[in-house]
Amino acid sequence: MCSLPYSQACENNKGPILDVLSRVFVSCRDVLEMASGTGQHATWFSAQMPFLQWQPTEMAQHIEILKPRCSQYSGANLLPPKALDVSDRPWPVEAIPDALFSANSLHIMPWSSVEALFGELGDRARANTLLVIYGPFNYGGQYTAPSNARFDQRLAQQSPVSAIRDFEKVDALASNAGFELREDIEMPANNRLLVWRKD
Repeated sequence: MCSLPYSQACENNKGPILDVLSRVFVSCRDVLEMASGTGQHATWFSAQMPFLQWQPTEMAQHIEILKPRCSQYSGANLLPPKALDVSDRPWPVEAIPDALFSANSLHIMPWSSVEALFGELGDRARANTLLVIYGPFNYGGQYTAPSNARFDQRLAQQSPVSAIRDFEKVDALASNAGFELREDIEMPANNRLLVWRKD
């Protein structure tokens, strides 16, 4: 049996993230996960929160990394992986669900894609839609830890479009899209978990 695609970061952070999601998603029924990667989060969260129907997505060129783990999930609340590039608007979904989640994606994608993400949600998300984003952020233009500064240097070496984002700039995009920040939670390894709700 071939080994499944694996991310140590997903394995490390799934527990702390679940502690928050199980609380903030308690009244939700459908979640769209952007940039689902290996599918570790999608399958874990689906198993731990069976009241949610979870839609994993990934860019078309990476969808084959996502499929194997999702195909082995035995529950009924995980939908088949869907190709989604947040920059390609309108998104190929009939409606924006009542919750969206993404981990460790905003610092990978180009800033124009971050803008497109919030632009789409501003146009199509309904009132009370939740958006939960996990990852590293800068505050006041400063790194929150030396390890984040080193990580940002590695990102720049890997791609000129990748960088740790400034919280204030991302929150401004959210605000312009009609989303209000409800929680900014400190997480392990100098990450944050941000929760917005559309007014």
